[in-house]
Amino acid sequence: MIPIAGSAYTYTYATLGELVAWIIGWDLILEYAFSNMAVSVGFAAHVVDLLDWFGIHPNLRWISPAYLPSGLQDLAGNSLYPSGWHFGFNIPAFLIVMLITVVLVRGIRESARTNNIMVLVKIVAILVFVFAGISYIHPTNYHPFYPNGWSGLLTGGSIIFFTYIGFDSVSTAAEECKNPQRDVPIGILATLIICTILYIGVAVVLTGLVPWQTLLDDAAPVVNSLRKLSLLPGNHNLHWIRLIILIGALMGMISSILVFQLGQARVWFAMSRDRLLPDIFSRVHPRFRTPDVATWVAGFLVGIPAGLLDIGTFSDLSNIGTLFAFVLVSVGVLILRYRDPHRHRGFRAPGGPIIPIISVFFCVLLMAGLPIMTWFRFFAWLIVGLIIYFTYSRHRTEFAPSRRER
Repeated sequence: MIPIAGSAYTYTYATLGELVAWIIGWDLILEYAFSNMAVSVGFAAHVVDLLDWFGIHPNLRWISPAYLPSGLQDLAGNSLYPSGWHFGFNIPAFLIVMLITVVLVRGIRESARTNNIMVLVKIVAILVFVFAGISYIHPTNYHPFYPNGWSGLLTGGSIIFFTYIGFDSVSTAAEECKNPQRDVPIGILATLIICTILYIGVAVVLTGLVPWQTLLDDAAPVVNSLRKLSLLPGNHNLHWIRLIILIGALMGMISSILVFQLGQARVWFAMSRDRLLPDIFSRVHPRFRTPDVATWVAGFLVGIPAGLLDIGTFSDLSNIGTLFAFVLVSVGVLILRYRDPHRHRGFRAPGGPIIPIISVFFCVLLMAGLPIMTWFRFFAWLIVGLIIYFTYSRHRTEFAPSRRER
């Protein structure tokens, strides 16, 4: 119905007004930025694994985050770094973000073609892991099936929810679709079904290969599990499967970073166009026709923290931001059904208001499963956003009191 850039920000602007739109836009900046930081750290961990496969071992100082809440251990459990801060910078995480930024500044067509190739490689790698790993599953690893009870199940669902940001990011590029009313729903629903099946397949095989406790705080759990198993007698084939998975995982994470960075820049662009952010962020490059300033700023704001912090810190904040955005979009659907029931809808979902209500309930339920510190950080982020809105943004938009008086 609203086929323009901005995704949830644009939807809430049209249904809930400017203040709520600012809140969701500020939330989306958090959501996309921290999702990309988490994926970038994961990418760096896989780069280290790939170098290890070829027998190359760079200085740990330049391939690991400066902040390690659980420290850093080798495969034998020996401590390499204690928990806390140390002098270093995760160079692979920083470099991949900046490389993707250059690709996005050059244009959406080049980005889309590159992404399509990487997605195909990623799917092949996932299928190889699932079908090759089935024969190495130890059924005893499934008992107990949910060792931390229903609370653990809820927390687990909350922790992995930021993976769903990819479906939201499809809609951030709606202006660049040929037929958004048709293409965006098909793109979101088709990928939702495919990705859910693949995600379950990987989770089932991975937790069958190794005890779940060994996966804690691991930025590259699949390849590290294969690495451990390949050292056991009779498992040499896993050494080569690990290489395939490494290449596929790297391609997959590059495509994820590309999509998240594209989505983040488009949100900045949409908010700037509505004068909630400085006009410079809605500038379009004269040659490449992309929001180059927004893309570059987003690149540095993601790349630098990705070199400093760990994957867990990023993913928790991204999860609560994603869930909060989905809550507001669902509320917007309900309000739009009430305010404008006769507007043409190119895509209709069955169930009337029931589906949005269920969506709100389960999103809030998953938010409740996140750590309390994540909530404190999230509210702190929102407070900073509200201060910026009331001191700067609301005085520049078309709804500003000074403009209405004219």
